[in-house]
Amino acid sequence: MAETSAYSWPVIPGLWRQLKDFCGFGGAATYLWPRWLLLRAVGLVFIIVFAGIIKDTAGLIGPAGVVPLPEAMAQTRALFPSPVEAFFGAPTLFWLSDHAVMPVVVAWSGLLAALALVFNFWPRMMLFVCWIGLLSFVKGWLVFSGPLVDGLMLEVALLSIPFAPAGYRPGLGADSSPRPLVVFMMRWLLFRVMFESGISKLLSQDLHWYDFTAMDVLYETAPNPTILGYLDHQLPHLWHVFEIILTFTAEIAAPLIAVFGGRRGRWFALGAWTLLQLGIQLTCNFGWLNLASIGLGLMLLDDQMLAAAAKGLRLLQLAEFFKATAVKLSPPPLGRFRRYGLNGALWIHFYLSVSVFATLAGLPSNRVLDSISRPLNFVFGGLASCNAYTLYSRLDPFHFVAEFLGSNDGGVTWQPYEFRHFPQALDRIGAFSAPWFHRFEANLQVQASANDQAPPIYPMVATRLLEKQQPVIGFFAGNPFVDRPPQMIRVAGYRYTFTDYATWRATGNFWQRTYLGEYMPMMYVHAAGGISQVTSSLEQIQVFAHYDNSLAQTQLGILFINGEDGVPRDGAQAAMWFRRAAEQGLADAQFNLALILLQGDGVPRDPTEAMVWCRRAAEQGITDAQDQLGIMYLSGEGRPRNEIEALTWFEVAAQSGHAEAQRHRAIAISHMSPTNVALAQERAEMIRANLAATKPRN
Repeated sequence: MAETSAYSWPVIPGLWRQLKDFCGFGGAATYLWPRWLLLRAVGLVFIIVFAGIIKDTAGLIGPAGVVPLPEAMAQTRALFPSPVEAFFGAPTLFWLSDHAVMPVVVAWSGLLAALALVFNFWPRMMLFVCWIGLLSFVKGWLVFSGPLVDGLMLEVALLSIPFAPAGYRPGLGADSSPRPLVVFMMRWLLFRVMFESGISKLLSQDLHWYDFTAMDVLYETAPNPTILGYLDHQLPHLWHVFEIILTFTAEIAAPLIAVFGGRRGRWFALGAWTLLQLGIQLTCNFGWLNLASIGLGLMLLDDQMLAAAAKGLRLLQLAEFFKATAVKLSPPPLGRFRRYGLNGALWIHFYLSVSVFATLAGLPSNRVLDSISRPLNFVFGGLASCNAYTLYSRLDPFHFVAEFLGSNDGGVTWQPYEFRHFPQALDRIGAFSAPWFHRFEANLQVQASANDQAPPIYPMVATRLLEKQQPVIGFFAGNPFVDRPPQMIRVAGYRYTFTDYATWRATGNFWQRTYLGEYMPMMYVHAAGGISQVTSSLEQIQVFAHYDNSLAQTQLGILFINGEDGVPRDGAQAAMWFRRAAEQGLADAQFNLALILLQGDGVPRDPTEAMVWCRRAAEQGITDAQDQLGIMYLSGEGRPRNEIEALTWFEVAAQSGHAEAQRHRAIAISHMSPTNVALAQERAEMIRANLAATKPRN
């Protein structure tokens, strides 16, 4: 027992010293060059962020966008009972104005600020402009924010403001060294991004992470896998087990080694973390998330580590340069108010981040802590700058794709609106688009995967497509309705799975898909020109019929003639719909119209017109119509009696196996001369030959 104590106690001061060093409170380390590199990386990512926002704004929240900004702000305002709660719950510059020019001004201001940050001009102010600009869009355009990609950049930008050097042109900022507490907060953020990503996988209770099958399905279920993701999916299970080990090494072991393993441990953590993030970016296209995570990993370094690395690589001049420029100066003193304000804000952020992690870990609530958290969350929760990082903590059960389909011929044919980047066409795999974030498609994909029924964004998009709004149509690879706009839009749901390598080589298809059903009820342009969503199968049939879908018109006529499915029996309505379909050449409709006219069901009896429609149906191969036509010729309804013509049509129907026609044929033959029977049979053969050469429409 004494030996164990003698061995263990000296370890504790060493671990404590390493912890203090990691947190920035110990040792002689300086962070000037890691800070300089990190801020350049942050600026580059924000350039990508705001360039994408500028590109997408018109289609997302412009006047002709999916959700115009005034409408988005009205919906946001409705979420809160008072203006004060709205301000704290959704802090955005768009409260000042929801004019169409406002998003343009905010986005371009953010882009210019990001450029200035890259060139090291007034970094603290530029970081604030980037932060408030992105926050305004995250809170102002509702459903179009990617939780992880935007949340990480908001938190990085906010904490980087006190981390950055002061002044307009600070250079390396040796006279504005980062304060130990700020270094701790930046490294604490990095630790959380790493560790939460790993620990959340274990806490999620997703069995894939426990039975080492996660990587067998991860690439297939990722929103937008690349060709490398496809090829990785084909590799043996043992390789995927190695990938899981690497993942947990980078996300759980590496951050702990970085904290307690000194500079060697931090080099190891940086290598493992960078390797993992590069792998994810190259296979899964997660926008700028992985690039930003790699940039944040620079916080593991200090100037002395860079100098030692340069020396180890025999870059002696570079090593001397790092040593010469890494001047350790005390941070400039702050006034009492600024010092207390800065320290208080950082410790509040630390408390909130711990609270977020406690919620993630499923720890029981505490009445005292809850009483502290509630007012803090009320004031700071809306800033979206203290987040949980849980990428891939739970894997989707399968890759789900919701496809927009339009029709301009009454639902007879449907044309897909093709995504530009995300999976849809079976022979297309995602290009290497990261760190660019395809915000429109990504949010459609993520929301579809998370909801069994179509969330509001889907009917919004469908409405804009029916309204022929070009900014929204422009999000898709092309407009399938250039000549004539669609009358209706539906959204079909599919399960996508990877093909195997041999199938890809043989067919060029990366995907195979299974139809799962309609994801969203059909939307259509109604007679008054407005846009509605169908609420029943009957309404959908009526819409198809209204737009001259002959099959739907016939189906609607049958409902009216039989009085089925809540439709009142109405012969006149049935005749009207049968006539519209009959005029388009649909044989079933022609025969049904003939019967109504023959019987006078809801319309004046007209045997002459009935015979015309009955003959048209018979000439298209409807055996009931052929038999009925024979009866009409035999009885002399609609035309003078003609027993040869009657037997001709009985013969045609009988040869097709029509039982009643066979009986009628026998009766007719018994009253006819052999010569007339022969004439009728000869005509029947000619008709049957014509029918065989002409494919019936139905």
